Amino acid sequence: MTSTLNLTKDSIPNLIKRIAIPASIGTFFQTMFNIVDVYFAGKISPEALSALAKSFPIYFIIIAACVGVTVGGTSLIANSIGENNKDKILGFFAQTIIYGIVVSIIITLIGLNFAPNLFALMGSEDTVLLLSLEYTNVVFSGSIAFIIFVALNSLLQADGDTVTYKNILILNFFLNIFLNPLFIFGYGFIPPLGVAGIGYATILVNILGVFLILLKVLKSKRIVGLSIKYFVPNTNLLKKLFFQSAPISAALLLISVGNFIILTYIGVFGEYAVAGFGSATRFEQILLLPVLGLNTAIISIIGQNFGAKNFLRVQESYFTAIKYGFILMILSGLIIFLSADKIVGIFSNNPVVIDYGTNYLKISALIFPAYPIFFISNGFFMAIKKSKNSMYLNVIRNVILPIPTILAANAIDGSFETFFWCYCIANWIYVLCLFAYVRSYIKKKIL
Repeated sequence: MTSTLNLTKDSIPNLIKRIAIPASIGTFFQTMFNIVDVYFAGKISPEALSALAKSFPIYFIIIAACVGVTVGGTSLIANSIGENNKDKILGFFAQTIIYGIVVSIIITLIGLNFAPNLFALMGSEDTVLLLSLEYTNVVFSGSIAFIIFVALNSLLQADGDTVTYKNILILNFFLNIFLNPLFIFGYGFIPPLGVAGIGYATILVNILGVFLILLKVLKSKRIVGLSIKYFVPNTNLLKKLFFQSAPISAALLLISVGNFIILTYIGVFGEYAVAGFGSATRFEQILLLPVLGLNTAIISIIGQNFGAKNFLRVQESYFTAIKYGFILMILSGLIIFLSADKIVGIFSNNPVVIDYGTNYLKISALIFPAYPIFFISNGFFMAIKKSKNSMYLNVIRNVILPIPTILAANAIDGSFETFFWCYCIANWIYVLCLFAYVRSYIKKKIL
């Protein structure tokens, strides 16, 4: 597939489809991977389900690091491909791996040392807190596998190859179905590990993913000429990677902060409210996959065209992706709205958990068409090497926005449903202003 794609010349709609569809499928199986985790946590107990929900904002530290490394490497390599600069392609690829190793060490130390305090701040019951730590201690200890996996993939993604990553994620999903119950409940010489078993299964499949994606990378024409000299730490390239990826990681960490704020607020309504919300959001991610696929496509396509100075194609790519995303999210929102109770019922048969999750999903469905503007605008700024802009967008939406939403909800009646109605309205106001800003930015600073 990669040999037939020309990101600077082929039809934009065709490129978006050919890159976004495999990326969406891959992300679908990655999301289903997480849903399998939630499903088996629900088989342990409602407390285990709540523990996994409360672990997500902290586990998101790893996700933030992975996305930062991926986007930083992908955008800089894609720009170098657009410039047709072989030395920069090899340099940025090698330094992305070095950078990823350093980042993994840092986040492992952060996760292991600060997770207990963060769980305590969420007001977790002692049982839930211990279960949460069992899970996060395992995944943070093996975080290097997550980051090296995506660091290697940055080269393939920069070249428009999202198929390899997709295929590995599909394999990981099926392995997770087998490994989760094996490690949770035990079999033969493997002892029952409970919630920690979910973490061990995750680490194991990611280690396998590293080896599989490395085999594909070694066959890429882009690394012809790669030698050990490119792996000597290069201060200049590492600095560029840091300033491209750190704002993205910081922005995503702020999503975790936003989730933390929301979960703390929801925690007032009890652990079952948290379990319902956590179950619903995991499934919600499935129907957001087309937008995430479009975001992946945009970073690769705009990255190469910006490097090649094809600015009209940059503009066309952004608006075409917004149009596709808006249509797809209207359909996704309808699916969520009409089947909300059945979705939450997959994870729990507790009527209180189902009620909270259903109420959340019905309101969230109305926000769906707003998501393409937010995610694709983020991808646009990442691709043109303006990661700080993406960070600012995330600060506003994920940290600032929940605060007036909570105040507004409390001023009305302070209920679970009122909070999410206020959050829905606030999101729509924000993305409409964002779309006007990006449109003006393209006209004034790109064209």
